[in-house]
Amino acid sequence: MKSGAFVAWLVLRITRWISWVSFLAYSFAITITADRSSYLDHFGRPLYSTEAWLFGLPMLAVALGLFELMMRERAGIARPEYFHLMPPRPPISN
Repeated sequence: MKSGAFVAWLVLRITRWISWVSFLAYSFAITITADRSSYLDHFGRPLYSTEAWLFGLPMLAVALGLFELMMRERAGIARPEYFHLMPPRPPISN
């Protein structure tokens, strides 16, 4: 396993999860906010900044996921089993 590729894979994995959590937190904040005037213009349409966050964060997460898959292959990491966060350990050779 190449250590540089493994570190890049891990960084991409962490930033992907951070962007998904940020998207969900921002969506939840818009939903529960009583005064939505900071997210909407005077016609009730979302501001450009609100649209950028609501569409940009998921797109960033998907792009990071694709780069994460690329780095996983370059690092030689085995494909993970379903519902496990970390990759399986490589077999120990004698």
